[in-house]
Amino acid sequence: MKKLNSLVCVLIACCLWGQSGVAQNVITDWAGIVQPAINNPSSPRPPASSQVLHTTIELAVSNAAMAIVGGYQSYGSPISAPRGADVRAAVATAAYRTARARVDPSQVAYLDSQYQTYLAAIPPGPHKDGGIQVGETAAAAMLLLRANDGFNNMVLYECSSTPPPPGEFEPNGGCGTQPVDAKIAQVTPFTLVDPSCFRPGGPNPMTSDGYTRDFIETRDYGRADSGVRTAEQTDIAYFWSENTYSQWNRNLIQLAIQSRLNVRETARFFALIDTAAADAVIVGFNAKYFFRAWRPRVAIPHADTDGNPDTDPDPTWTPFLTVNHPEYPSGHAFYSSAVTEAIARYFGSGNFPLTLSGSKTAVPQLIQTQRVYPNLRAINREIANARVWSGLHWRHSMDDGDRIGRAVAKSVFENYFQPVRRHD
Repeated sequence: MKKLNSLVCVLIACCLWGQSGVAQNVITDWAGIVQPAINNPSSPRPPASSQVLHTTIELAVSNAAMAIVGGYQSYGSPISAPRGADVRAAVATAAYRTARARVDPSQVAYLDSQYQTYLAAIPPGPHKDGGIQVGETAAAAMLLLRANDGFNNMVLYECSSTPPPPGEFEPNGGCGTQPVDAKIAQVTPFTLVDPSCFRPGGPNPMTSDGYTRDFIETRDYGRADSGVRTAEQTDIAYFWSENTYSQWNRNLIQLAIQSRLNVRETARFFALIDTAAADAVIVGFNAKYFFRAWRPRVAIPHADTDGNPDTDPDPTWTPFLTVNHPEYPSGHAFYSSAVTEAIARYFGSGNFPLTLSGSKTAVPQLIQTQRVYPNLRAINREIANARVWSGLHWRHSMDDGDRIGRAVAKSVFENYFQPVRRHD
């Protein structure tokens, strides 16, 4: 396995990024097919809940694939497969059935059409029938396993008082309105017993030097009409403002294709990365709604209430971008660091160049739609800057969020989806 990972990493670093040839397979196909059913303009879903839903689907897909091709641990109990079962039919069915049970009802017709078209391309016969059987079993088992995971719970947010005290998050619409993805804080993790075990230390005290430094940086660079943020920094802020799930899923599909991973390796690749990302967002949102820290959009105009003589209020200050959940820790930081750390651990190194794409359809203001990074950690550093330049976060929140993602990815990699020897 180590030799395979080292070889793949060398290929990526040396030659694959500029090639037009592809090696897509049923795993990459269905990772792309389910994405618009999870999040699309007509039924948008926030990044955190999108990732949790996608991971539920991807684990059913991985289990179906492993039942047929073997090689790595399944998630939960292994599934048996009839000899010769078609892995394409198995994966397509597992993805379709799992997604259909949990996406918005408006997306069911889309999934039905995609599934019928995909299966029509597979020759009929016992191999196809066996694959469908495997996929049905994988989907049913995953849906049963996650039946009481809290994903569909209604979780309401309430301010401690109206208005809330200094330092406490207030939803964009004010107290009495609801922020984004409060339910994710109580969703059952995929691999962790208790998400609070990864909970960070908390926001900087408002009277601390660290808070003052962060306040000044975000105030100056993150203002909507900032005079110090450059045009390039503004475009970077836009690049990382796309729905995080949609952006990363699209780029992970491209990475798997360009790395020429086969079905077995692609299934493990996505299972590892998606599970790390999902558990990172569960841990991170658990922390967000535990600390309930205010955003710069409130903190800067109301700095006269924070008890810090070095933070001057600016009632005219508004952020460049807005989101609607507590500030600490940064969601983009723990989400993206989980992804990059899992990629690095899968390939055995994070020291290779990577080209990522942004969507001008999703973010019309975006100018540069592709960015090249010398290594994976450069991605995380840029994201940290982007969210400060967006006026969304303090630097401390980015740093602590980054640590969450890397710690969760390490835990997932070391304890799940390990190589196994198949006994025929």
